[in-house]
Amino acid sequence: MQFSLRTFGEVVLLDSAGHEVAFPEKALLILGYLLTGETGYTSRTSIARFLWGEDDIANSLTNLRKLISRIKKRQSELNADFMTFDDTDIHLVRSSLTSDLISTYADASDDQSRNLPLLVRAVQSTFLENANCQSRAFVDWREGEKKRHLAALKEALEIATQRQATADEIAIIKEAALLLFEAEPADENTHRILLKVFDAEGGIEQLKRLFERRKDLVSSWPARSPASPRSSIPAPTFDEAISEHDLQTQPILRIPRLALLPPGNDSADTAALMVASSLIEDITLGFCALNSLRVIAPYSAMQISRQTENQLALFQQYDINYVLDTRLSGLGNDLSLFSQLIYMSNSEVVWAERFNFGKLDLARNKRDISRHIVLEVAGQVERHETTRIYFEQNPAAYHQYLVGQQYLHRLTLPNMRRARKEMKTVLRESADFAPAMSSIARTYSKEWLLTARGDIELLKSAEAYATQAIEIRDDLADGYRELGVAKVLQGAIDESVEALELAEALSPHYADVIADHADTLTHCSRPQLALEKITHAIELNPLSPDSYLWTAAGASYALGQFSETVEYIGKMADSSLADRLSAASWAMLGNSEKARFFVRRTRETNPDFDVDRWLAIVPVKEQWHKDMYREGLKKAGF
Repeated sequence: MQFSLRTFGEVVLLDSAGHEVAFPEKALLILGYLLTGETGYTSRTSIARFLWGEDDIANSLTNLRKLISRIKKRQSELNADFMTFDDTDIHLVRSSLTSDLISTYADASDDQSRNLPLLVRAVQSTFLENANCQSRAFVDWREGEKKRHLAALKEALEIATQRQATADEIAIIKEAALLLFEAEPADENTHRILLKVFDAEGGIEQLKRLFERRKDLVSSWPARSPASPRSSIPAPTFDEAISEHDLQTQPILRIPRLALLPPGNDSADTAALMVASSLIEDITLGFCALNSLRVIAPYSAMQISRQTENQLALFQQYDINYVLDTRLSGLGNDLSLFSQLIYMSNSEVVWAERFNFGKLDLARNKRDISRHIVLEVAGQVERHETTRIYFEQNPAAYHQYLVGQQYLHRLTLPNMRRARKEMKTVLRESADFAPAMSSIARTYSKEWLLTARGDIELLKSAEAYATQAIEIRDDLADGYRELGVAKVLQGAIDESVEALELAEALSPHYADVIADHADTLTHCSRPQLALEKITHAIELNPLSPDSYLWTAAGASYALGQFSETVEYIGKMADSSLADRLSAASWAMLGNSEKARFFVRRTRETNPDFDVDRWLAIVPVKEQWHKDMYREGLKKAGF
């Protein structure tokens, strides 16, 4: 009968049928040790030290003699000799035993790439993981063997990447590359291999074009806008933000850390989930290859994803700055993968995109999708890190800025005025802190909306602060965002759309910018596009502030979707902000009782409200849109 020794995972002896055969564990460790040696024999003294250590060699030799007696007895019972013994040495009988180690130590002249599937399976299962032996000699030997396994894997992988591979071979190559990355995340040779596997060289040029496109948009703004002259602080070029050398080999001073979570599944399509999981593997390879951020090992990401209660604590514990979260949903032609990049410090959604699998052959296109995700995310992380460094240059100002931001989330006059006070304190700490200027501009615009008195000085102040913010930092979206809001409320709708288009180009996944762009499009009498944009903003920021829902309600009203309008308003934390719109919607739905209720509530807070005076100052581009709003308000009883 032929026997085999399995050393990866649990160390066991197997018969020809693959069944486990009882044999002393320390005897199996001796077999593993002899199989990895060149001569096939070693001294009894060496084996005694290997199994029991150096402390009491006489006692160790006594233990070995007892073990040899048990081995001889068991070999006799099995009618097989795996080892023979003389007075000084222990000899391996190679002909009686095979092992999962043999492929790892093939002749150097062999093509090691043929062993790649075996090596992958071997390295995935930890070598002698649970062996009950703690001597220094054993531990050192086991660690040395693990290094040899990785070296063999790397050699086989390098050979495999130098020739055309079949589809099956590509899957093994990817798996091997991920194993290598988990073991040696900082090794330059590992990154070089990953570059070959992912073919990232072309992707670097794509990433460079992404940065250049944003720079061109910013530089073209003066020709299209009456905004003030540019600041002497230029937008960062691609070379300043990220270089090809950094991407491929050199770590930067602070490389952000990313956790790529396995895809969640809201779909019943299990086959699609398998392909999506394979896509995530491709994406992981791409991040490893680009080396512009550190990716935690897939196994660790899997363990984190399974924790539902203490995920945030784990992200902090492992110093994870960004999380790429993916979710599969829908069926058939509606099947899609939603991906979003989240900055963990403040839960900001930095980037997001939905891929519709119903319109794509995912099996054929997943490589292109993975490259797109990798390059987009790498670019967004670089942009976000550059911005973050600017924000944190003055810690005192930044802290005060965060305090002020808290008041901007609730749309009440006291909160707007408190936020303005806090932001002016920021400017006393740091006079050129552009985000604080943008926030002050926002408080003036919101005050104009909340008072409904048409005070043009509030909007002029908003425009002045927004313009000043752009002068200081023309590569940040917030200044253009607030300029766009101030412009639309003054009736300069085309200029507003232009400013917000640039804001969205600079931060294409900034939910607040998208929401304001949607609001401007509503004023521009383009409600369908506005509703699409605000729906996207809500998807990016599902715990949406009231302003998002207010915008969605306004767009729905302009589309004649009055039931949807009151549904959006009903989701607001403070629906009184939209009482006028509620009254008009219920009137258009024919419910005069509910319409009169909201008219009375509006009169309580604003007794002087007049429909015609209000509509004269509300910026709406098309007359049909203004007439529709007037009709609803008049029907309601205003």
